[in-house]
Amino acid sequence: MKTLKAISVFEHQRLTIGEQGFKQAHLDALLRLNEYHNGTYFQPIAKGIKFNQYVGVIQVDGLTIEINPKADRDDDDAKWKGVLLKMLQSCGKLKAKSTGAANVKRKHLNLLEVYFELYLLEVESLMRKGLIKQYRKETKNTKALKGKLEFAGHLRRNIIHKERFYTKHQVYDADHLLHQVLQKALGIVSLFTNGSRLQDLANRIQLNFPEVANKTITAKELNTIQLNRKSNGYSYALELARLIILNYSPDIASGKEKMLSLLFDMNELWETYILKQLQEISEASGIDISGQETKSFWGANYLKPDIVLRTGDKAFIIDTKWKRPQKSSASVGDLRQMYAYCRFWDAQKALLLYPGNFRNNSFKTYKTDDYSLYNTNEASEIDHQCKLGYVSVLNENGELSTTVGESILKLLELRK
Repeated sequence: MKTLKAISVFEHQRLTIGEQGFKQAHLDALLRLNEYHNGTYFQPIAKGIKFNQYVGVIQVDGLTIEINPKADRDDDDAKWKGVLLKMLQSCGKLKAKSTGAANVKRKHLNLLEVYFELYLLEVESLMRKGLIKQYRKETKNTKALKGKLEFAGHLRRNIIHKERFYTKHQVYDADHLLHQVLQKALGIVSLFTNGSRLQDLANRIQLNFPEVANKTITAKELNTIQLNRKSNGYSYALELARLIILNYSPDIASGKEKMLSLLFDMNELWETYILKQLQEISEASGIDISGQETKSFWGANYLKPDIVLRTGDKAFIIDTKWKRPQKSSASVGDLRQMYAYCRFWDAQKALLLYPGNFRNNSFKTYKTDDYSLYNTNEASEIDHQCKLGYVSVLNENGELSTTVGESILKLLELRK
Protein backbone atom coordinates (compact mmCIF):
# COMPACT_ATOMS: atom_id res chain seq x y z
CA MET A 1 0.00 0.00 0.00
CA LYS A 2 1.32 3.40 -0.95
CA THR A 3 1.84 5.71 2.01
CA LEU A 4 1.49 9.44 1.43
CA LYS A 5 3.71 11.84 3.29
CA ALA A 6 1.66 13.92 5.70
CA ILE A 7 2.27 17.36 7.17
CA SER A 8 0.10 18.57 10.01
CA VAL A 9 -0.12 22.33 10.58
CA PHE A 10 -2.51 24.81 12.15
CA GLU A 11 -4.25 27.83 10.69
CA HIS A 12 -2.08 30.98 10.63
CA GLN A 13 1.03 28.82 10.96
CA ARG A 14 4.07 29.21 8.65
CA LEU A 15 5.47 26.40 6.50
CA THR A 16 8.79 26.75 4.68
CA ILE A 17 10.79 24.57 2.29
CA GLY A 18 12.64 21.80 4.10
CA GLU A 19 10.13 21.42 6.94
CA GLN A 20 8.51 17.97 7.23
CA GLY A 21 9.34 17.06 3.63
CA PHE A 22 7.90 20.25 2.14
CA LYS A 23 9.64 20.85 -1.23
CA GLN A 24 9.87 23.62 -3.80
CA ALA A 25 7.53 21.70 -6.14
CA HIS A 26 4.89 21.62 -3.39
CA LEU A 27 5.31 25.35 -2.73
CA ASP A 28 4.96 26.18 -6.44
CA ALA A 29 1.76 24.10 -6.68
CA LEU A 30 0.25 25.73 -3.57
CA LEU A 31 1.05 29.21 -4.85
CA ARG A 32 -0.74 28.38 -8.11
CA LEU A 33 -3.70 27.07 -6.13
CA ASN A 34 -3.75 30.25 -4.06
CA GLU A 35 -3.63 32.44 -7.15
CA TYR A 36 -6.46 30.42 -8.68
CA HIS A 37 -8.58 31.23 -5.59
CA ASN A 38 -7.72 34.96 -5.54
CA GLY A 39 -5.09 34.65 -2.81
CA THR A 40 -7.53 33.67 -0.05
CA TYR A 41 -5.90 30.48 1.26
CA PHE A 42 -2.31 31.53 2.05
CA GLN A 43 0.08 34.45 2.30
CA PRO A 44 3.37 33.99 0.39
CA ILE A 45 6.47 34.44 2.56
CA ALA A 46 10.19 33.89 1.91
CA LYS A 47 10.58 30.26 0.73
CA GLY A 48 7.19 29.31 2.13
CA ILE A 49 3.62 30.24 2.95
CA LYS A 50 1.62 31.45 5.94
CA PHE A 51 -1.81 29.86 6.22
CA ASN A 52 -4.93 31.99 6.61
CA GLN A 53 -8.16 31.03 8.36
CA TYR A 54 -8.90 28.16 5.96
CA VAL A 55 -8.72 24.67 7.44
CA GLY A 56 -8.96 21.22 5.87
CA VAL A 57 -6.76 19.07 3.65
CA ILE A 58 -4.64 19.59 0.53
CA GLN A 59 -3.17 16.66 -1.38
CA VAL A 60 -0.52 17.35 -4.01
CA ASP A 61 2.25 15.26 -5.59
CA GLY A 62 2.41 12.54 -2.93
CA LEU A 63 2.04 14.96 -0.02
CA THR A 64 -0.95 15.50 2.25
CA ILE A 65 -1.14 18.77 4.19
CA GLU A 66 -3.65 18.82 7.04
CA ILE A 67 -4.56 22.32 8.23
CA ASN A 68 -6.22 22.10 11.64
CA PRO A 69 -8.25 24.75 13.48
CA LYS A 70 -6.69 26.40 16.50
CA ALA A 71 -8.43 29.04 18.54
CA ASP A 72 -5.36 30.49 20.20
CA ARG A 73 -1.59 30.28 19.78
CA ASP A 74 -1.19 29.25 23.43
CA ASP A 75 -3.52 26.25 23.11
CA ASP A 76 -2.13 22.75 23.33
CA ASP A 77 -1.78 21.27 19.81
CA ALA A 78 -3.81 18.16 20.57
CA LYS A 79 -6.72 20.18 21.95
CA TRP A 80 -8.06 21.33 18.58
CA LYS A 81 -6.83 18.40 16.50
CA GLY A 82 -10.21 16.70 16.13
CA VAL A 83 -12.43 19.77 16.30
CA LEU A 84 -12.81 20.23 12.55
CA LEU A 85 -14.35 16.82 11.85
CA LYS A 86 -16.81 17.16 14.72
CA MET A 87 -17.80 20.70 13.75
CA LEU A 88 -18.40 19.63 10.13
CA GLN A 89 -20.68 16.89 11.43
CA SER A 90 -22.50 19.30 13.73
CA CYS A 91 -22.98 21.87 10.93
CA GLY A 92 -24.44 19.24 8.56
CA LYS A 93 -21.47 19.31 6.16
CA LEU A 94 -20.65 15.68 6.95
CA LYS A 95 -23.00 12.87 7.92
CA ALA A 96 -22.51 12.22 11.61
CA LYS A 97 -22.86 8.43 11.30
CA SER A 98 -20.52 7.87 8.36
CA THR A 99 -18.17 4.88 8.65
CA GLY A 100 -15.17 6.91 7.57
CA ALA A 101 -15.80 9.58 10.17
CA ALA A 102 -16.23 6.98 12.90
CA ASN A 103 -12.91 5.29 12.11
CA VAL A 104 -10.73 8.41 12.00
CA LYS A 105 -8.62 8.86 15.10
CA ARG A 106 -8.30 12.38 16.46
CA LYS A 107 -4.53 12.43 16.01
CA HIS A 108 -4.63 10.97 12.49
CA LEU A 109 -7.32 13.08 10.88
CA ASN A 110 -7.51 12.80 7.10
CA LEU A 111 -10.54 14.73 5.98
CA LEU A 112 -10.14 13.83 2.30
CA GLU A 113 -10.20 10.13 3.12
CA VAL A 114 -13.35 10.60 5.17
CA TYR A 115 -15.13 12.37 2.30
CA PHE A 116 -13.81 9.88 -0.27
CA GLU A 117 -15.06 6.89 1.69
CA LEU A 118 -18.38 8.53 2.39
CA TYR A 119 -18.81 9.32 -1.32
CA LEU A 120 -17.89 5.79 -2.44
CA LEU A 121 -20.30 4.22 0.04
CA GLU A 122 -23.06 6.62 -1.02
CA VAL A 123 -22.61 5.71 -4.71
CA GLU A 124 -22.42 2.01 -3.84
CA SER A 125 -25.72 2.34 -1.98
CA LEU A 126 -27.35 3.96 -5.02
CA MET A 127 -26.09 1.15 -7.25
CA ARG A 128 -27.42 -1.46 -4.87
CA LYS A 129 -30.88 0.16 -4.92
CA GLY A 130 -30.75 0.46 -8.71
CA LEU A 131 -29.59 3.45 -10.74
CA ILE A 132 -32.33 5.42 -12.43
CA LYS A 133 -32.72 5.88 -16.17
CA GLN A 134 -33.79 9.04 -17.95
CA TYR A 135 -34.83 10.06 -21.45
CA ARG A 136 -32.23 11.87 -23.50
CA LYS A 137 -31.94 12.89 -27.16
CA GLU A 138 -29.40 11.10 -29.32
CA THR A 139 -28.39 11.73 -32.92
CA LYS A 140 -26.70 8.85 -34.77
CA ASN A 141 -27.02 6.24 -37.51
CA THR A 142 -29.53 3.48 -36.88
CA LYS A 143 -30.66 0.46 -38.88
CA ALA A 144 -34.32 1.32 -38.36
CA LEU A 145 -36.07 4.61 -38.95
CA LYS A 146 -37.07 6.02 -35.59
CA GLY A 147 -37.50 9.52 -34.31
CA LYS A 148 -36.77 12.39 -36.70
CA LEU A 149 -34.66 11.89 -39.82
CA GLU A 150 -31.81 14.44 -39.96
CA PHE A 151 -31.96 14.82 -43.76
CA ALA A 152 -28.72 16.81 -44.32
CA GLY A 153 -26.72 14.52 -42.08
CA HIS A 154 -28.33 11.45 -43.62
CA LEU A 155 -27.26 12.49 -47.15
CA ARG A 156 -23.75 13.28 -45.98
CA ARG A 157 -23.17 10.03 -44.12
CA ASN A 158 -25.29 7.44 -45.90
CA ILE A 159 -24.86 7.94 -49.67
CA ILE A 160 -23.42 4.44 -49.90
CA HIS A 161 -25.13 2.78 -46.93
CA LYS A 162 -28.76 2.87 -48.01
CA GLU A 163 -29.76 0.57 -45.16
CA ARG A 164 -28.91 3.19 -42.49
CA PHE A 165 -30.85 6.18 -41.18
CA TYR A 166 -29.28 9.22 -39.51
CA THR A 167 -31.92 10.22 -36.96
CA LYS A 168 -32.49 12.23 -33.83
CA HIS A 169 -34.42 10.11 -31.36
CA GLN A 170 -35.03 9.60 -27.66
CA VAL A 171 -33.10 7.01 -25.67
CA TYR A 172 -34.05 5.75 -22.21
CA ASP A 173 -30.87 4.71 -20.40
CA ALA A 174 -28.42 5.52 -17.59
CA ASP A 175 -26.23 7.89 -19.63
CA HIS A 176 -27.46 11.23 -18.29
CA LEU A 177 -26.05 14.23 -16.42
CA LEU A 178 -26.56 12.81 -12.91
CA HIS A 179 -24.45 9.75 -13.67
CA GLN A 180 -21.92 11.77 -15.65
CA VAL A 181 -21.36 13.91 -12.56
CA LEU A 182 -21.02 10.85 -10.31
CA GLN A 183 -18.61 9.22 -12.78
CA LYS A 184 -16.46 12.35 -12.99
CA ALA A 185 -16.11 12.44 -9.20
CA LEU A 186 -15.38 8.68 -9.12
CA GLY A 187 -12.50 9.25 -11.54
CA ILE A 188 -11.04 11.95 -9.28
CA VAL A 189 -11.41 9.77 -6.18
CA SER A 190 -9.67 6.87 -7.97
CA LEU A 191 -6.81 9.17 -8.91
CA PHE A 192 -6.20 10.17 -5.29
CA THR A 193 -6.86 6.77 -3.65
CA ASN A 194 -4.47 4.83 -5.88
CA GLY A 195 -2.48 2.61 -3.51
CA SER A 196 -4.56 3.50 -0.46
CA ARG A 197 -6.97 1.38 1.57
CA LEU A 198 -9.86 2.75 -0.54
CA GLN A 199 -8.41 1.67 -3.89
CA ASP A 200 -10.22 -1.70 -4.04
CA LEU A 201 -13.56 -0.11 -3.16
CA ALA A 202 -13.08 2.65 -5.75
CA ASN A 203 -12.08 0.14 -8.46
CA ARG A 204 -15.04 -2.12 -7.73
CA ILE A 205 -17.54 0.72 -7.91
CA GLN A 206 -16.06 2.07 -11.14
CA LEU A 207 -16.12 -1.41 -12.69
CA ASN A 208 -19.81 -1.87 -11.91
CA PHE A 209 -20.84 1.71 -12.73
CA PRO A 210 -22.67 2.03 -16.09
CA GLU A 211 -20.72 3.37 -19.04
CA VAL A 212 -21.53 7.05 -19.53
CA ALA A 213 -20.13 9.89 -21.62
CA ASN A 214 -16.92 11.38 -20.24
CA LYS A 215 -17.54 15.12 -20.37
CA THR A 216 -16.22 18.20 -18.63
CA ILE A 217 -18.47 19.10 -15.72
CA THR A 218 -18.65 22.82 -14.97
CA ALA A 219 -19.95 24.69 -11.95
CA LYS A 220 -22.73 26.09 -14.15
CA GLU A 221 -23.93 22.58 -15.03
CA LEU A 222 -23.80 21.52 -11.38
CA ASN A 223 -25.97 24.51 -10.48
CA THR A 224 -28.59 23.59 -13.09
CA ILE A 225 -29.23 20.10 -11.67
CA GLN A 226 -32.77 19.74 -10.40
CA LEU A 227 -33.97 16.62 -8.64
CA ASN A 228 -37.47 15.19 -8.66
CA ARG A 229 -39.24 12.51 -6.68
CA LYS A 230 -37.54 9.78 -8.68
CA SER A 231 -34.00 11.17 -8.37
CA ASN A 232 -34.23 12.70 -4.87
CA GLY A 233 -32.18 9.83 -3.43
CA TYR A 234 -29.18 11.15 -5.37
CA SER A 235 -29.10 14.38 -3.34
CA TYR A 236 -26.27 13.62 -0.91
CA ALA A 237 -24.12 11.75 -3.45
CA LEU A 238 -24.37 14.74 -5.81
CA GLU A 239 -23.52 17.13 -2.98
CA LEU A 240 -20.34 15.17 -2.27
CA ALA A 241 -19.55 14.85 -6.00
CA ARG A 242 -19.90 18.62 -6.38
CA LEU A 243 -17.51 19.17 -3.49
CA ILE A 244 -14.92 16.83 -5.03
CA ILE A 245 -15.21 18.14 -8.61
CA LEU A 246 -15.08 21.84 -7.75
CA ASN A 247 -12.06 21.38 -5.46
CA TYR A 248 -10.04 19.38 -7.99
CA SER A 249 -7.53 21.59 -9.80
CA PRO A 250 -6.08 19.85 -12.85
CA ASP A 251 -5.82 23.12 -14.73
CA ILE A 252 -3.25 24.51 -12.30
CA ALA A 253 -1.23 21.32 -11.97
CA SER A 254 1.93 20.90 -13.98
CA GLY A 255 3.53 17.66 -15.17
CA LYS A 256 2.63 14.74 -12.97
CA GLU A 257 1.21 16.90 -10.18
CA LYS A 258 -2.47 16.49 -9.40
CA MET A 259 -4.01 18.62 -6.69
CA LEU A 260 -7.15 18.34 -4.63
CA SER A 261 -7.99 20.79 -1.85
CA LEU A 262 -10.85 20.57 0.61
CA LEU A 263 -10.73 23.75 2.67
CA PHE A 264 -13.29 25.49 4.87
CA ASP A 265 -13.33 29.07 6.13
CA MET A 266 -13.08 28.65 9.90
CA ASN A 267 -14.81 31.99 10.54
CA GLU A 268 -17.88 30.86 8.55
CA LEU A 269 -17.79 27.40 10.14
CA TRP A 270 -17.68 28.88 13.65
CA GLU A 271 -20.63 31.16 12.86
CA THR A 272 -22.68 28.26 11.44
CA TYR A 273 -21.81 26.06 14.40
CA ILE A 274 -22.95 28.66 16.95
CA LEU A 275 -26.17 29.29 15.01
CA LYS A 276 -26.93 25.53 14.87
CA GLN A 277 -26.30 25.15 18.61
CA LEU A 278 -28.70 27.98 19.42
CA GLN A 279 -31.35 26.75 16.99
CA GLU A 280 -31.31 23.34 18.68
CA ILE A 281 -32.50 24.86 21.96
CA SER A 282 -34.61 27.70 20.53
CA GLU A 283 -37.96 25.88 20.62
CA ALA A 284 -37.56 24.66 24.18
CA SER A 285 -36.27 28.04 25.38
CA GLY A 286 -39.00 30.07 23.66
CA ILE A 287 -36.39 32.26 21.97
CA ASP A 288 -36.51 33.11 18.27
CA ILE A 289 -33.11 32.64 16.58
CA SER A 290 -32.21 33.95 13.11
CA GLY A 291 -28.97 34.27 11.21
CA GLN A 292 -27.75 36.78 8.62
CA GLU A 293 -30.60 39.28 8.91
CA THR A 294 -29.99 42.38 6.78
CA LYS A 295 -31.08 46.01 6.98
CA SER A 296 -30.34 48.82 4.58
CA PHE A 297 -27.60 51.06 5.98
CA TRP A 298 -26.49 53.62 3.37
CA GLY A 299 -27.07 53.51 -0.35
CA ALA A 300 -26.48 49.93 -1.51
CA ASN A 301 -24.73 49.02 1.77
CA TYR A 302 -26.33 46.73 4.34
CA LEU A 303 -25.78 45.79 7.95
CA LYS A 304 -25.79 42.04 8.62
CA PRO A 305 -25.17 40.72 12.16
CA ASP A 306 -24.28 37.05 12.48
CA ILE A 307 -27.11 36.08 14.85
CA VAL A 308 -30.18 37.85 16.23
CA LEU A 309 -32.10 36.52 19.25
CA ARG A 310 -35.57 37.72 20.18
CA THR A 311 -37.57 37.01 23.28
CA GLY A 312 -40.73 39.00 23.88
CA ASP A 313 -40.03 42.61 22.88
CA LYS A 314 -36.27 42.33 23.49
CA ALA A 315 -33.58 41.74 20.89
CA PHE A 316 -30.00 40.54 21.36
CA ILE A 317 -27.12 40.60 18.87
CA ILE A 318 -24.30 38.04 18.61
CA ASP A 319 -21.24 38.53 16.44
CA THR A 320 -19.00 35.45 16.29
CA LYS A 321 -15.21 35.77 16.22
CA TRP A 322 -13.11 32.63 15.80
CA LYS A 323 -9.80 34.16 16.92
CA ARG A 324 -9.43 35.46 20.43
CA PRO A 325 -8.94 39.21 20.93
CA GLN A 326 -5.49 40.51 21.74
CA LYS A 327 -5.01 41.42 25.39
CA SER A 328 -8.63 40.33 26.05
CA SER A 329 -9.94 43.56 24.56
CA ALA A 330 -12.17 44.02 21.51
CA SER A 331 -11.06 46.27 18.68
CA VAL A 332 -12.64 49.72 18.36
CA GLY A 333 -13.96 48.69 14.94
CA ASP A 334 -15.80 45.68 16.41
CA LEU A 335 -17.31 47.80 19.20
CA ARG A 336 -18.51 50.41 16.72
CA GLN A 337 -20.01 47.68 14.58
CA MET A 338 -21.92 46.26 17.55
CA TYR A 339 -23.16 49.76 18.43
CA ALA A 340 -24.57 50.13 14.91
CA TYR A 341 -26.28 46.74 15.21
CA CYS A 342 -27.88 47.78 18.52
CA ARG A 343 -29.25 50.95 16.99
CA PHE A 344 -30.66 49.38 13.83
CA TRP A 345 -32.17 46.34 15.59
CA ASP A 346 -33.29 48.15 18.77
CA ALA A 347 -31.20 45.62 20.67
CA GLN A 348 -30.48 46.07 24.34
CA LYS A 349 -27.42 43.83 24.46
CA ALA A 350 -24.71 42.79 22.02
CA LEU A 351 -22.21 39.97 22.48
CA LEU A 352 -18.84 39.49 20.77
CA LEU A 353 -18.46 35.71 21.04
CA TYR A 354 -15.04 34.01 21.04
CA PRO A 355 -13.96 30.38 21.53
CA GLY A 356 -12.28 29.59 24.85
CA ASN A 357 -12.96 28.61 28.42
CA PHE A 358 -16.38 29.81 29.54
CA ARG A 359 -16.08 33.29 31.08
CA ASN A 360 -19.05 35.42 32.01
CA ASN A 361 -17.82 39.01 31.86
CA SER A 362 -20.02 41.96 32.73
CA PHE A 363 -21.93 44.02 30.17
CA LYS A 364 -20.76 47.62 29.79
CA THR A 365 -23.05 50.44 28.70
CA TYR A 366 -22.21 52.55 25.66
CA LYS A 367 -21.60 56.13 26.78
CA THR A 368 -24.19 57.87 24.65
CA ASP A 369 -27.47 59.65 25.36
CA ASP A 370 -28.82 60.02 21.82
CA TYR A 371 -30.32 56.56 21.43
CA SER A 372 -34.08 56.76 21.90
CA LEU A 373 -37.01 54.63 20.80
CA TYR A 374 -40.20 56.52 19.95
CA ASN A 375 -43.55 54.97 20.85
CA THR A 376 -46.77 56.96 20.54
CA ASN A 377 -45.01 60.37 20.65
CA GLU A 378 -43.07 59.43 23.77
CA ALA A 379 -39.33 58.90 23.68
CA SER A 380 -37.78 56.24 25.89
CA GLU A 381 -34.03 55.84 26.14
CA ILE A 382 -32.55 52.38 25.64
CA ASP A 383 -29.55 51.42 27.74
CA HIS A 384 -27.77 49.35 25.10
CA GLN A 385 -24.76 47.34 26.23
CA CYS A 386 -21.97 45.18 24.88
CA LYS A 387 -19.47 42.66 26.24
CA LEU A 388 -16.93 40.04 25.22
CA GLY A 389 -17.96 36.43 25.84
CA TYR A 390 -16.11 33.13 25.65
CA VAL A 391 -17.66 29.71 25.18
CA SER A 392 -15.98 26.31 25.46
CA VAL A 393 -16.21 24.29 22.26
CA LEU A 394 -14.97 21.08 23.88
CA ASN A 395 -16.05 19.43 27.10
CA GLU A 396 -13.73 17.98 29.75
CA ASN A 397 -13.33 14.75 27.73
CA GLY A 398 -12.16 16.58 24.63
CA GLU A 399 -15.44 15.93 22.81
CA LEU A 400 -17.53 18.61 21.13
CA SER A 401 -19.66 20.19 23.85
CA THR A 402 -23.42 19.68 23.74
CA THR A 403 -24.14 22.63 26.06
CA VAL A 404 -22.80 25.50 23.95
CA GLY A 405 -26.28 26.95 23.36
CA GLU A 406 -27.08 27.08 27.08
CA SER A 407 -23.68 28.64 27.81
CA ILE A 408 -24.42 31.43 25.33
CA LEU A 409 -27.81 32.13 26.92
CA LYS A 410 -25.99 32.49 30.27
CA LEU A 411 -23.58 34.94 28.70
CA LEU A 412 -26.58 37.00 27.53
CA GLU A 413 -28.06 36.70 31.04
CA LEU A 414 -31.09 34.86 29.70
CA ARG A 415 -30.22 31.90 31.93
CA LYS A 416 -28.93 31.71 35.48
